[in-house]
Amino acid sequence: MLNIIEINDFHCSELDIYARYTEAQLMNKDHPEDGIFIAESPKVIGRALDAGYEPVSVLVEKKQIKDNEETKKLLQKFENTEVPVFTAEFDVLSKLTGFKLTRGMLCAMKRKKPVKFQDVCAGKQRIAILENVMNPTNVGAIFRSAAALNMEAVLLTPGCSDPLYRRSSRVSMGTVFQVPWTFIQDDNEMRCERENLWPEQAIMELRDLGYKTVALALTDDSVSIDDPVLVQEEKLAVILGTEGEGLMDKTIELCDYTAKIPMSHGVDSLNVAAASAVAFWQLGRK
Repeated sequence: MLNIIEINDFHCSELDIYARYTEAQLMNKDHPEDGIFIAESPKVIGRALDAGYEPVSVLVEKKQIKDNEETKKLLQKFENTEVPVFTAEFDVLSKLTGFKLTRGMLCAMKRKKPVKFQDVCAGKQRIAILENVMNPTNVGAIFRSAAALNMEAVLLTPGCSDPLYRRSSRVSMGTVFQVPWTFIQDDNEMRCERENLWPEQAIMELRDLGYKTVALALTDDSVSIDDPVLVQEEKLAVILGTEGEGLMDKTIELCDYTAKIPMSHGVDSLNVAAASAVAFWQLGRK
């Protein structure tokens, strides 16, 4: 049996984490071990549950419980548990920002303890690194490409948007729960202001782990992304920069290779999410 609790008032306290908490409040960067995130839609929630994330509560449109087979199947995972399943009519939930995009269901979940980037890299031959990619839509799209196109892990510098932001995880179609990832941090506390390992120390440690690093950038000495030497590398870390500014000069200088995607019709570059798909398809093949 489900622990169903009906909500009739949008301003009730049970809806605070869904309706009134900011992403920063949910993340709880000062105490990341207590942080939570919101997963949207049955597919995304299901992938998070399959990855071992612990649910705190569920919020679902009342109609979906009866009429949506995907929702009904997912709710079976919460039967005979103490997880509260809050339900309300659509006119109550429609006041939630973006609720129309959730396919009728949200789930608050506990974050996992951050892990060292060296541990995430263990046993991986192809990884992606995002440098200061701040747009959550781009982060989510890059994760979806990484999952589909043979990237085995994703590392993010502290300036990146959090992959567990609602928009990121939704755009990724839940692949942020399938591809191992972490932030490159000294003490593994998300967004800490302590020693920043990127780029010098982190690239040096990646080299010690056996990786060759390839910066995706437009420079005079860039090789084509389909250069056979790149594909033949046993362990490769593909580094992508933020939209517009691209990678930092220091990062490019430290990398073993600089590669570019050949363009036509006078176009100089692709959106970072589109570029990631091309790069992962080409360089993810071993």
